[in-house]
Amino acid sequence: MSIKNISRLRRARKTRMNIREQETPRLTVYRSSKHFYAQVFDSLGTKVIASASTVEKDLESKSNNVESAEAVGKRVAERAIENGIKKVVFDRSGYKYHGRIKALADSARQAGLEF
Repeated sequence: MSIKNISRLRRARKTRMNIREQETPRLTVYRSSKHFYAQVFDSLGTKVIASASTVEKDLESKSNNVESAEAVGKRVAERAIENGIKKVVFDRSGYKYHGRIKALADSARQAGLEF
């Protein structure tokens, strides 16, 4: 693994320890080189409540850009609200809060999630 990825995972582990203490569902984000994924876990992190990604067939945009991140954020927020989740904690998985990560968070907020 590269030093950059090791540092990201270290940051993610550190923030997840603080998130676990809050006992609310968490919205987790993962970026690969080709796709973008978002999942809402329960407070223990064992059960997936809602998920969305650019791999899905009915998503308009298939690339890993800001527009795709906005679409994924909106879709995961809608699915979480359908399952009765309104308030979540945002877990950015050690990524910096700008670009695609920020776009996903903003679109999820606009769709009705609170964090």
